[in-house]
Amino acid sequence: MAQSLTSAPRTAPEDGVLSGRAKNLALTGLFLSMAVSMLSMTVVGTSMPIIIADLGGDQAAFTWVVTATMLASAISTPIWGKLADLTSKKVLLQASLVIFTVGSALAGMAQDPGWLIAFRVLQGLGAGGLGALGQIVLAEIISPRERGKYMGIMGAIMAVSTVGGPLLGGAITDAIGWRWNFYVAAPIAIVAIVVLQQTLHLRTEKRRVRIDYLGAALISIGFASLLIWVTLGGSQFDWWSWETLAMVGGGLLLLVIAVIVELRVEEPLLPLHLFKNRTFTMSVIASIAVGLAMFGTSVFLGQYMQLARGKTPTESGLLTIPMMAGLLLASTLVGQIISRTGKWKRYMVAGSFIMFAGLVMMGQLRYDTSFWFVGVAMFVLGAGVGMCMQNLVLVVQNTVSPNEIGVSSSAVTFFRTIGGTAGMSAMGAMLSHQVVAFITEGFESLAKTNPEALAGADKLSGGTIPKIAELSAPIRDVVESAYGHGIGDVFLAASPVAIIAIIAIMLIPNLPLSTKSAAEHRAELARDAEAAAATTGAGDTDGAGDTDGAGDTDGAEDGAVASAAATDTDAAAATTQTR
Repeated sequence: MAQSLTSAPRTAPEDGVLSGRAKNLALTGLFLSMAVSMLSMTVVGTSMPIIIADLGGDQAAFTWVVTATMLASAISTPIWGKLADLTSKKVLLQASLVIFTVGSALAGMAQDPGWLIAFRVLQGLGAGGLGALGQIVLAEIISPRERGKYMGIMGAIMAVSTVGGPLLGGAITDAIGWRWNFYVAAPIAIVAIVVLQQTLHLRTEKRRVRIDYLGAALISIGFASLLIWVTLGGSQFDWWSWETLAMVGGGLLLLVIAVIVELRVEEPLLPLHLFKNRTFTMSVIASIAVGLAMFGTSVFLGQYMQLARGKTPTESGLLTIPMMAGLLLASTLVGQIISRTGKWKRYMVAGSFIMFAGLVMMGQLRYDTSFWFVGVAMFVLGAGVGMCMQNLVLVVQNTVSPNEIGVSSSAVTFFRTIGGTAGMSAMGAMLSHQVVAFITEGFESLAKTNPEALAGADKLSGGTIPKIAELSAPIRDVVESAYGHGIGDVFLAASPVAIIAIIAIMLIPNLPLSTKSAAEHRAELARDAEAAAATTGAGDTDGAGDTDGAGDTDGAEDGAVASAAATDTDAAAATTQTR
């Protein structure tokens, strides 16, 4: 490996296009960075009930430990994507790895839920960069036609990490304690940084960096306000109250102001003209539903296995393998088929229907449901998510200008994460109310038949997440039944969201996949711009004075009118067909 790395070229090719061994080595570093992100995010999944119980947290704390990371990831994703269009993608990828690793290490030192939530926010900032930049760099060096295969590999890495992470995390928790879960990915992160430094050599366009700080702040606070309201409403205050008015009204007002700001700034964080592209708009809508299915399931399955079925963290990780197997097989197989045939829509439509069926099946879960049924339901849901998730980014990258690959890719990831975060907040709030109601009902019934069995029931006051192994048999039965019924209900309540994904995916235009990577397309635009400048004569300062070609929108318009029109669907179709 060391020999291969040292033999890799140390500088970017003149046209920015990697090929052969250089491309394969760069992909190695890229996939390592993705593995770091996924492993660190999933390794604590099955241990979370024990972590929150040890730190004295309740269901709201459980939800926010996960939600805080996802919210920070979502908010930072468009910023990472915008920076990727303006500056060095390699430096940004390495920086996100460092931030993520430091946040993970600090989270492992947490002494209370507030501390853990705070450092999970830092971890989320790095995760936002890893999630967005991985797909952006892949688009830079691989054409959309080939990218289906590599998107499948990324999905496979995600699935393997999601299976291996909980298993590893459960084993670590049972053996030496949950805190070591946060340190396990650090060695891989160091290797990834070194490999990227040695192998990832991309041409960086010289563009003036302008960050839309006001837009970022408005979007962050607006979404955070709405998500906090969903989490706390009905428990900390009434749904109809002045707190609701302040959080919902204030959040919506800030988002409206953010739209106005994004329409006026020179370099918007989220260019609103992208929504004129039907492929982009429908992919965003579908991504929200996919995010809810993917993130919500992974979080609440851990609770189901431990709190409704009494399993250890290790056993919980093993029992969730069917979902990750479905995701792994579906994403890899469909990715290979898309790369070979160039056909993508039929598989994504089928995946959305399968995802809906999986959520409905998961909605039937109870504390005594057969594990065979649970396994089949998880496999079906995982297969549906695997067929849709990465391919939604692929079809968007296929239709936008190469100078907007970063911001468009990160926008789809942003809305997917927002969908997952909002969904988890709503599902967590619903679960909290359901569990309290079912436990209260169970205790009332137990009080009539066996009052002595209620000794120690006061430990469950306030919705605190229990340690199942420490409960007496009658109380344990009540708690397991409450969590089994409650978690099944939240999955069933989430299933209609998948119908939205079905409709959105069916409305995405069925455009053919391009055979050129973003770097190749950008190099072609630069050559066309130079040819146009030569034809119009040296006196044409708009054309001849443009030395960076793809980095300047005016120059790109002079040299390639079709690409400049890629922000609306019809023009995108024309561009795609001529690539």
